[in-house]
Amino acid sequence: MECDRVVVLVVVVVLLCCQFEASIGLTFSSKLIHRFSDEAKSISISRKGNASGDLWPKRYSFEYFQLLLGNDLKRQRMKLGSQKNQLLFPSQGSQALFFGNELDWLHYTWIDIGTPNVSFLVALDAGSDLLWVPCDCIQCAPLSASYYNISLDRDLSEYSPSLSSTSRHLSCDHQLCEWGSNCKNPKDPCPYIFNYDDFENTTSAGFLVEDKLHLASVGDHTARKMLQASVVLGCGRKQGGSFFDGAAPDGVMGLGPGDISVPSLLAKAGLIQNCFSLCFDENDSGRILFGDRGHASQQSTPFLPIQGTYVAYFVGVESYCVGNSCLKRSGFKALVDSGSSFTYLPSEVYNELVSEFDKQVNAKRISFQDGLWDYCYNASSQELHDIPAIQLKFPRNQNFVVHNPTYSIPHHQGFTMFCLSLQPTDGSYGIIGQNFMIGYRMVFDIENLKLGWSNSSCQDTSDSADVHLAPPPDNKSPNPLPTNEQQSIPRTPSVAPAVAGRTSSESSAASLVIPFLHLMISLLLLLVKCMFISTL
Repeated sequence: MECDRVVVLVVVVVLLCCQFEASIGLTFSSKLIHRFSDEAKSISISRKGNASGDLWPKRYSFEYFQLLLGNDLKRQRMKLGSQKNQLLFPSQGSQALFFGNELDWLHYTWIDIGTPNVSFLVALDAGSDLLWVPCDCIQCAPLSASYYNISLDRDLSEYSPSLSSTSRHLSCDHQLCEWGSNCKNPKDPCPYIFNYDDFENTTSAGFLVEDKLHLASVGDHTARKMLQASVVLGCGRKQGGSFFDGAAPDGVMGLGPGDISVPSLLAKAGLIQNCFSLCFDENDSGRILFGDRGHASQQSTPFLPIQGTYVAYFVGVESYCVGNSCLKRSGFKALVDSGSSFTYLPSEVYNELVSEFDKQVNAKRISFQDGLWDYCYNASSQELHDIPAIQLKFPRNQNFVVHNPTYSIPHHQGFTMFCLSLQPTDGSYGIIGQNFMIGYRMVFDIENLKLGWSNSSCQDTSDSADVHLAPPPDNKSPNPLPTNEQQSIPRTPSVAPAVAGRTSSESSAASLVIPFLHLMISLLLLLVKCMFISTL
């Protein structure tokens, strides 16, 4: 009978506790302390002595930001635990080089291939997949730098698989051999022939090999980590067409979404995420970075499939604007192609856009013989500042503003000639070339099937050690709080610590929790004792 009373009493107390907790609405708070705040410094001194305070960085000093950045990088390595999230670039640096008309208006970068490594100046081409270099040449372009009237510290190179200890032929039965049907024996070397255009018969032909591409990873500014990755490349024995007129005489690095491209192979090996970025600045330079997904705040638009597959970087342009006038014509598809020097639009789109541009431009239109472009103008230096902007509009209100759609050519008597660097094409889609990408960090996210872009000065990643972090004036925060018009959601570890508050009524009610807990424990012990006695 006594045990029954104890059970009833326990149930009553539990119900009272539940009602009590519901009525006071308990909240729990924890004070957040920044790792380098004055309060954290005081705690460290109290535990480790005054000597630890001398090691504390001054707030917003160079050392302060250096330590924060170092801790972030350590945390990322601990959190990710994989090489897949590292950023890679060619071992000689991430810089992209531009030589103008001498090398057909393309951007290039130096890469090292094989063991021992051999250097090649390859054109960067997001419109194709294959990496190839001149190799055991039967018909190749001249490889002397002086032939192209360019200033280099070395001549261009020729690759030979037999001279590299890490090379091996790719056989015809390999899954990456697309031309295996031309083989007599499945173990023969896989042949390739790649046609870049039908007009000039620009081609490269040879066979495929596997060898090492030398890379460097982005780390802190003490040292770069060097590594080698296996890639498939074309041993280009015969070239044709514009390759003999200065276009990519030392090879092409295809950056397309295909399985055989360098970004895809690096991602498949688990070295990077399947994405990369290209950046071209107004000083005819830039950089390439493998594994780069860009900024979280960048604008983006999805890639479009062609007949159900993503064979190239196609995007859908919904509309386009010249100055403040947005044209009503329906949109068009465009190939984003770093291997194209200039931008091409479908004929109807081109005619409407250039007509609107011509109406708005405040300069005299001129024509000259053998001109590359149809819309050229003679302008004073003042009129050059009034050139109407061109803007491409993508789904979800994503805008791509072309920083400079014209090329300027010094003329005479204080005037400058500038031309709208657009060309019409009879094809069903347009091509967004290098000249529209200038001033942007273009992110080709193959993994998530989208193109991203953000404004950038295109600093060479290999020179990142030269970045200087200056403290803000008067020890003020370098990241002021956003205004009402700005987003207020993003937060960083350097935001001042916050404390969750509680009202006085909540505090007084919470003070009754401990007596209730004592009562509950006593009743439970009594219940256990009673049950034990009843079993005897």
